[in-house]
Amino acid sequence: MKKTLCILMAGGKGERLYPLTKARAKPSVRFGGIYRIVDFTLSNCLNSDIRRVYVLTQYRSVSLDRHIRLGWNIFNHELGEFIECIPPQQRNVDRWYRGTADSIYQNIHILQRERPERVLILSGDHVYKMNYNDMLAFHIEKNAQLTVAGVEVDRSEASAFGVIGSDDRFRIVDWEEKPKNPKPVPGNPDKAFVSMGVYIFNTDMLVKSVIADAKNSASSHDFGKDVVPSAITKSGVFVHSFKEANNEEGRYWRDIGTLDAYWQANMDLCKKDPPVNLYDPEWPIRTYQEQVPPAKTVSTDDSEGVLNGAALNSIISGGCIVSGATVRRSVLSLNVSVGPKSLVEDSVILENVKIGSRVKIKKAIIDQDVHVPDDFVIGHDPEADKARFTISNAGVVIVPRGMSL
Repeated sequence: MKKTLCILMAGGKGERLYPLTKARAKPSVRFGGIYRIVDFTLSNCLNSDIRRVYVLTQYRSVSLDRHIRLGWNIFNHELGEFIECIPPQQRNVDRWYRGTADSIYQNIHILQRERPERVLILSGDHVYKMNYNDMLAFHIEKNAQLTVAGVEVDRSEASAFGVIGSDDRFRIVDWEEKPKNPKPVPGNPDKAFVSMGVYIFNTDMLVKSVIADAKNSASSHDFGKDVVPSAITKSGVFVHSFKEANNEEGRYWRDIGTLDAYWQANMDLCKKDPPVNLYDPEWPIRTYQEQVPPAKTVSTDDSEGVLNGAALNSIISGGCIVSGATVRRSVLSLNVSVGPKSLVEDSVILENVKIGSRVKIKKAIIDQDVHVPDDFVIGHDPEADKARFTISNAGVVIVPRGMSL
């Protein structure tokens, strides 16, 4: 790992996650109550003993920069360790990044200065637990020039990714980027094998590839669409099958770049046995912990008697108060209050949301700093919701940040 440099891609617009990305970069969106999405990839790096990380930022990066400064300023520069945010430098061109490959090309001076043997390229908007040492060992064993991490997903979801075909030596022989009809895994017609957007390049191959891509006017300058498909015509391009860290049977990986994927990944955490374990002391997920009081549920009295506050199959973060209300299968971020007789179900509530009395919320994502007044209803009347809010493809109601209701 000392000879491997990590570059984390965190500069995309996050258009598919809008309006959650209206004022923040996608990797800095809250997830699982107390975390930011980027914490999962950075925790994988820390737990894999990767201590040299550049984070390439671009759009709406203030909250991401702040989070990394407050929560991840833990490396020792005297030992050659660092995590640094790099906005577009425009050193050799006068433009924003045109794609993932172009972002490496515009920062090629970093590779020239650091001179690593290999470069680990990661995405900042995926939720998974992976020991990158396993992938690196595979890369070295195969004497690979490029190794791509792959995982099986439902064929119904595979059209959003690069679908990989490999031979019995794990050499990539076929690549289809976002095909309408993904090829199934041999022997399993319901699954497809897709790219996770995790790459290990030998540095010389990476430099040659991004320079060639930059000269190609027909390219979209993306690793998945352009660089990797052109690389598989050469030798030394392999796929590493993903296994979850500390769980040989686990394969949980989610690209939460869409509203529905974001909502579903949060709902996964509310299950009795969630597919991703946040409570594993051998593979901790680190974040910046704000100074907030503990969460509590309290009872209230009214003319009908005692109303007990209850949270069932839910994640309740610090600073939350559930007062005579019921919360079911939901994720409440920091400093959320829920008033008497209110019912919150199947929802993701971000920080500093105040929910009044007798409110009904179902299958919704409510962004931060929203005040939901007494007797308000969200998620129960599709026509009324459509007139006021963004509705996802799967029918999740999105209430934007700071919206006045």
